[in-house]
Amino acid sequence: MSVNLQHLKAFVAVARLGSFVQAARLLHVSQPALTVQIRQLEETLGARLFDRNTRSVRPTQVGGELAPAAERILLEIESIVHSTRQLSAKQRGLVSIAALPSVSATILPGVVAEFKRRHPGVAVVLKDAIGQKVVSMVKTQEVDFGVGSFSHPDADVRFTMLFADRMSVVFPPGSPLARRGPKGLRDLAAHPLILTSKESSVRALVDRALREAGVYAVPAYEVTYMSTAAGLVRAGLGVAVLPTSAVEMGELAGLGSKPLRDASLTRDIGVIERQGRSLSPAAEAFVSTLRARVARRRRAGRP
Repeated sequence: MSVNLQHLKAFVAVARLGSFVQAARLLHVSQPALTVQIRQLEETLGARLFDRNTRSVRPTQVGGELAPAAERILLEIESIVHSTRQLSAKQRGLVSIAALPSVSATILPGVVAEFKRRHPGVAVVLKDAIGQKVVSMVKTQEVDFGVGSFSHPDADVRFTMLFADRMSVVFPPGSPLARRGPKGLRDLAAHPLILTSKESSVRALVDRALREAGVYAVPAYEVTYMSTAAGLVRAGLGVAVLPTSAVEMGELAGLGSKPLRDASLTRDIGVIERQGRSLSPAAEAFVSTLRARVARRRRAGRP
């Protein structure tokens, strides 16, 4: 017979109280049941643990040496159970997320604030990354999940859509585009184009749409961050093609924008998870908060 948790609880209670009667009362078991548990533990260990007479119960030398070790084991198990319950109840823990810069700067700050109000004990780590880097961080388990676009099938991850993100042209104040909005990419050929770098999901989408439209366009400027693109537009150096979800970024304040009508200039934004890996309770709660916020934005007519 192996030693179990009940054996240790019975032994520690008797050693601490010096009484089978009081120990049985503390553990809410009958005295005969407690006696059986102590006997089973003694048989398993091959040693007598208590010297008993009609007036007292004292640990033997073996019992005296075992008592502090058994108490430590019970305290450690109690601590593990308490910690696990806190994690399950989302009272503590860590949620790590990789997300596209446009999502990190617009939608996620509000989600993080709402989540922290509900679960103040859970830490949130948000890593903004472009394009395929989000998928890579999910696959290597550097983060719990990602929020981004997913254009290539990958058996190692699963994608659950949140919303469709249409591309928009962003132009400086006073641009002719403010009066007559472009119908599509072809209408931008006469303007210096400011595009994101080739590693970004936006650039991959724009390049594919240009090919499909038969338009040859060399970007006047290539940038990594959308805030840089906004700065170049503000300086009158061209027009940028950016996600509609990024239009509310503070860096774009004062600039004009209009959605492009090309059907191919839309990307799906969703939650990216590693296949076969379950989210922690805290991460699941964060995803639920994110979905609820996206649904409210959609009802309000926001991207």
